[in-house]
Amino acid sequence: MPAVTLLTKPGCHLCDDARPIVERVVADHPGTILQERSILDDDALREQYAEDIPVVLVDGRVHSNWHVDADRLHRALEKAEARA
Repeated sequence: MPAVTLLTKPGCHLCDDARPIVERVVADHPGTILQERSILDDDALREQYAEDIPVVLVDGRVHSNWHVDADRLHRALEKAEARA
C-alpha cells in the first residue's frame, strides 16, 4: 500500500491547512500509511525542505509543497495503489 509523509514544522499555518486535507484523502484510501514528520527533528530534512513546507511525499517522492490539492493527491494514491 502507498505511504504518505507530511513534512511540517510547528507554527506553520500552511501545514495546519494541509494536515486535514491529507488526513481526509488518506482516510479514503484504506491501508495507506500516513506519517507526519517535523523538519526540525532531522537536519537533512530541514536543510532540504525548509522553504517548501508543508511537503507531501507519496512513497518517498515529492508530490506537492505549500498547498495540497485533494483531487491530485487522490489520483496519485490511486496510481500508487495500482502499482502495488
